[in-house]
Amino acid sequence: MEGYRDGNIKEVRVIYADTDAMGIVYHTNYIKWFEIGRTEMLRSIGIIYAKMESFEFNLPLSKAFCRYLASARFDDVLLVETDIAEIKKASIRFVYCIWNDNMTKKYVEGYTLHACATRDGRLNRFPIEFSSKVEDYLAGRNKDGR
Repeated sequence: MEGYRDGNIKEVRVIYADTDAMGIVYHTNYIKWFEIGRTEMLRSIGIIYAKMESFEFNLPLSKAFCRYLASARFDDVLLVETDIAEIKKASIRFVYCIWNDNMTKKYVEGYTLHACATRDGRLNRFPIEFSSKVEDYLAGRNKDGR
């Protein structure tokens, strides 16, 4: 996609199991697609979600917000746009927009807030290996004007 960094846009296709009895996407699936977007966006900057445990931390969800603007349907191709809004010492906020395949219709916008926690659930600062990659991404995004 022109104007977006690699990894910020992930394509998903609505499968029949994603829809409800009315034939529209069931609302919780958008949160699932937020996770897909977040995972792939982090991967694009060198953070592999599955390997975060090797740094002995997790990103538990502490808050989610989703604003529904339009209804997607079976077999629609959706674009999940993901970005990092901010990172603090022990939390990170991702923002999302879910679009149609040519980005002319927005279905959903929202965000998720995640804590940095040890495996036993204690809040902790981000490991430098994580925070430095996020800070580099944010600095590059701000330099590019995106």
